[in-house]
Amino acid sequence: MNEEQRKQQAQIIPIDNNIERIKNTSSDEMISKYFQTSYEPQSPDIKKARKRRNEDVQIHYDFAIPEDVATIGKGKKFLIRTYGCQMNEHDTEVMAGILTEMGYEPTSDTNDADIILLNTCAIRENAENKVFGEIGHLKPLKLEKPDLIIGVCGCMSQEESVVDRILKKHQHIDLIFGTHNIHRLPQLVKEALFGKEMIVEVWSKEGDVIENLPKVRKGKIKAWVNIMYGCDKFCTYCIVPMTRGKERSRRPQDIIQEVRHLVAQGYQEVTLLGQNVNAYGKDFEDIEYGLGDLMNAIHKIDIPRVRFTTSHPRDFDDRLIEVLAQGGNLLDHIHLPVQSGSSEILKKMNRKYTREDYLELVRKIRKAIPNVTLTTDIIVGFPNETEEQFEETMTLMEEVGFEAAYTYIYSPREGTPAARKKDDVPESVKKQRLYRLNELVNKQSAESMKTYKGKTVKVLVEGESKKDPDVLAGYTEKNKLVNFKGPRSSIGKIVEVEITEAKTWSLDGVMVENTVEVN
Repeated sequence: MNEEQRKQQAQIIPIDNNIERIKNTSSDEMISKYFQTSYEPQSPDIKKARKRRNEDVQIHYDFAIPEDVATIGKGKKFLIRTYGCQMNEHDTEVMAGILTEMGYEPTSDTNDADIILLNTCAIRENAENKVFGEIGHLKPLKLEKPDLIIGVCGCMSQEESVVDRILKKHQHIDLIFGTHNIHRLPQLVKEALFGKEMIVEVWSKEGDVIENLPKVRKGKIKAWVNIMYGCDKFCTYCIVPMTRGKERSRRPQDIIQEVRHLVAQGYQEVTLLGQNVNAYGKDFEDIEYGLGDLMNAIHKIDIPRVRFTTSHPRDFDDRLIEVLAQGGNLLDHIHLPVQSGSSEILKKMNRKYTREDYLELVRKIRKAIPNVTLTTDIIVGFPNETEEQFEETMTLMEEVGFEAAYTYIYSPREGTPAARKKDDVPESVKKQRLYRLNELVNKQSAESMKTYKGKTVKVLVEGESKKDPDVLAGYTEKNKLVNFKGPRSSIGKIVEVEITEAKTWSLDGVMVENTVEVN
């Protein structure tokens, strides 16, 4: 605060005049006046983010909360809203861990929060619209509580257009940071608290690998374990390579140590996580070590269930298939995004495999793992997709026999090659194609579920059903949701459930009496 500002604050203004002045001041004017904006140079740059530098990725083991902010959150509360993928969920766990170590406590009530972070997703336009809607809803709260810190982080923060929009229209935001500098959250919070200016720190360079970050995980049953960051595939529709940076893998020993630590804490399932998880290890220069090797090492650890997501067909190699075929704690459910059944569309998407390549991969997987369950992601309405090309997606869906699929209408993302393409397919046609595809997905899901009726399955019990607190819910090894009645002591354990009813997306069952609990 400079001398002039101190003089202005010291002036005594009659109460009546002050109330009248506030009445005649719009909320935007008040925010502009009291929450000043400073546009720092550390803002996103898509062109820079596109470039893949040859700089060595550094691994840091020395993370610590700086002493000057170690208790800054004492007596205060934080709230993090998470949008998007599992990677964002994992990032939220890290940010929650950092804030907790700074003394903050979690809350689910925005009115109680002293710091609110929106951890955002940039994959689809709808996700961005939700975030900007929430930013708008938080404006009155910021006016009511001027000391409240509101931050926007995650993938949207890595987009130039998003940061520009926030700077121009949402000056009640205090803090913008990206995906590469989460470890700097203590310093950023300090600057936001004491600087009273908007803090913008978004690195367009790829981040290093920061180990030993604290985490506050959701529950004590299932855990995400990040094994790599970034993506080098540059699919023409996808913004992720620009928001998450180049592929960089954690060292195997660090991952294995984390999994062993989770086992010691009683976790029953881990999911190995990466934007392109089966590209793991391809960036190592000193060792030949891939996802198959890592899965083989974790196969020997005494944890009941191990999954991985999300894989790219192009990197799904024979070594990984060989290791997965061992079974045991390596589950026979594989999520394998295909995106389209048309080789022409796949080429335009820069997926670098054909329909035939994908089907050959499926054949190899099924030969090695006969009971495998396959699920996928599919985009309809890619620019200029023809009816014939869409039909190829429908026939691929049937030929592979996917038991579930995440389906989407193509959403153009600014800064991607596909967003520059002219599109002659009407929106109504795209919606109709999505409807037809979803009908087929529902049919195949329902058919797969029917095969479980009368069978006994092993269910990892996660807690109460969302719809009925008297019913427990959990997932099978093949990731099928099961609802059943049983003792609450079953939560966190793997129990046997006999399936009595099959629905399109879930199974109902009865817990087997005297079931042997698997720990």
